[in-house]
Amino acid sequence: MILVLLPDDLGAIEESAFQGLTAARNLGDDLHAVVFGGSPYGLGDYGVGQVHRISHEGLVDYNPTAWGTALSQLVESIGASAVVGTGTDRGNEVIAHAAAVMDVPFVANCVEIDPSGDTWQITRTRWGGSLLEETSLEAAVKLVSITEHTVEPSPAEVATSPDVADFAPELSDGDLMTGVIDRVTTAEGITLATAPVVVSGGRGVGSPEGFDPLEELASLLGGVVGCSRVVTNNGWRPHSDQVGQTGTVIAPDLYIACGISGAIQHWVGMMASKTILAINTDKESPMVMKADYAIVGDLHEIVPAVVEELKKRQSG
Repeated sequence: MILVLLPDDLGAIEESAFQGLTAARNLGDDLHAVVFGGSPYGLGDYGVGQVHRISHEGLVDYNPTAWGTALSQLVESIGASAVVGTGTDRGNEVIAHAAAVMDVPFVANCVEIDPSGDTWQITRTRWGGSLLEETSLEAAVKLVSITEHTVEPSPAEVATSPDVADFAPELSDGDLMTGVIDRVTTAEGITLATAPVVVSGGRGVGSPEGFDPLEELASLLGGVVGCSRVVTNNGWRPHSDQVGQTGTVIAPDLYIACGISGAIQHWVGMMASKTILAINTDKESPMVMKADYAIVGDLHEIVPAVVEELKKRQSG
């Protein structure tokens, strides 16, 4: 039995959770899911045979310690052989807490799993995705997370009609000591992490004012502006705009890299983009060499030209 963790945020299951759910179908036939207040309906489209809904009066918002304890108790109660989640901050944190309670190993951020045999053979990302590690997992209950953006969520070939069962964990005061006590909205609408199009600038942009054409291009394409680490180090853009290993990891439909060399720390943060367009004067830069499409030239000439052409087409 494979149990899939589906974290929610204020009742809505995180979209990224369906990546882990899709990957879990390749690990076993008996697929169960666990939700913490999130709507369990529609999960049958993904092949879930049983939904377990955690119910406890003390769980009014996200609490990694309590969620991990509840998850460990559910695993023991239903006899799950494995727990799978998506490798988001929340997914990794909850499964790590459960692993500590259960005293079993946890392999995070997997990209490939061979579940044949008692020992799973696993490839996972390390150092923010800059390298791959081959490892094996042997445990009574196997706990893993799937690297975010490596699996495209997709419904199962045959839909199911899962039952929903409430599970009441036994939580101590210690389990409930941590949790969310307040929420502050830092951004509305599309964000760097969710935008379908990201237009990023690097050292080649040259100045804070150099981002104005990038802002206009992003607006015309319905996207947002990002940047490389050197830009934030220079104080041209806030850290919240930074794409990369030490910034935001993204997977837009289109990533436009303007004047970005493509250092490994930046690349691992955007390599899951569906299409990558590089604009750079250096035809041998890593970003140009790895991109799906490249324009070798001065971004200060190319970006304004693209903006004007888009305006003409949209006005027509």
